[in-house]
Amino acid sequence: MPKGSNTPVPTTALRVELGWRSGPGVPDADASALLLAAGKVRSDGDFVFYNQPAHSSGAVRHEGKRTAGGRVTDTLLADLARVEGAVERIVLAASADGGTFGQVPDLYIEVTDAASGEVVARFDNPGATVETAFVLGEFYRRQGGWKFRAVGQGYSSGLEGLATDFGITVDEPQHAAPPAAPARPAAAAAPPPPSTVVPPPPPAAPPAPAAQPVRLSKVTLTKAAPSVSLAKQGGTSGVMRVNLNWEMRKQSPGWGSRWGGGRGGLDLDLCALYELADGRKGVVQALGNAFGSLHRPPYIHLDGDDRTGAVATGENLTINLDHTQDFRRILVFVTIYEGARSFADLHATVTLQPQHGAPIEFSLDECTVPSPVCALALLTNTGGDLLVQREARYLVPERGSSPQRTMDRAYGWGMNWTPGRK
Repeated sequence: MPKGSNTPVPTTALRVELGWRSGPGVPDADASALLLAAGKVRSDGDFVFYNQPAHSSGAVRHEGKRTAGGRVTDTLLADLARVEGAVERIVLAASADGGTFGQVPDLYIEVTDAASGEVVARFDNPGATVETAFVLGEFYRRQGGWKFRAVGQGYSSGLEGLATDFGITVDEPQHAAPPAAPARPAAAAAPPPPSTVVPPPPPAAPPAPAAQPVRLSKVTLTKAAPSVSLAKQGGTSGVMRVNLNWEMRKQSPGWGSRWGGGRGGLDLDLCALYELADGRKGVVQALGNAFGSLHRPPYIHLDGDDRTGAVATGENLTINLDHTQDFRRILVFVTIYEGARSFADLHATVTLQPQHGAPIEFSLDECTVPSPVCALALLTNTGGDLLVQREARYLVPERGSSPQRTMDRAYGWGMNWTPGRK
């Protein structure tokens, strides 16, 4: 589609894919959506992006990134049948992280029918140069239906400038206020006459709760910058969700690609070895139904056992950060339960999302060894703060040794293991 053109789209569930070609020096990019009434959001909840991945109506959600074949995609799902009547437009935007869109090759936005996969609209290369944010397209109502318009409007002020332009309140760094000038002494009030009754003042109305601004910050761990403090990111309380999602890159011959029936036949298990401050050790995993507990030791809970790798679900662990002082260390790892011999030809992304604080994300490196187990992240209690360390370490078990025992030996946990099933 050329810039400015439009086309009808079905009033159904649509997948919106932001894509570009990866490579050295190419910045990351993030997809987002803003639901507008009269040209502005009604509240900050109308902004859907990586830190706020689902709209309350269920009409729009951020599904996340995938990397395959030298390309990166970030995906939104828009169910137009569920959009509230007050919403007239859904702006589809992108923001660059660590550079400008002039450094992002082969940028495009593509809209497909989520059920059939049929392409209904596509807009390639908006002609970016120094822009750090773009409105690439939009859905808008027209005569009882919906249309998609290719927009291509750039911003040099990044995601923050784009968001505030549509009425979003963005969290900004707090600066120390200048010291207040000393108050002048007030003249003493004369006491009332003895016969005068002074009624008590009426009770003050409680202040209205302040709206919480949207936080745009996020952290990406790399080989060059592999660790981050949770406290410095604001993650000191509440819960933290650890999410793993995956997809197959390809199906090539050899030991690394025997998937047993496609993506749905591959069963990965997200697990955690833990060591508590009192010396107790254990594992949280689906094997043996050791799902843990969030509100009693070990304060770690495995939400379920997912067999699809879908970004919207995937495998999830939840960690209770209100009990940070009870942790000594936590090792999050993943094993292949069935469907493959190793992690070769598999792309996986890990996201740690604190309830309060910026999300922490990283991708796994390509697996070049016959490994069925990978250490993902090591969380270590350092002076009351949890330090998150990207591991992304593939291990090869010795003959007759389980993946769990292999992980235990590599990190010195010192546990006794017995066979288990799920």
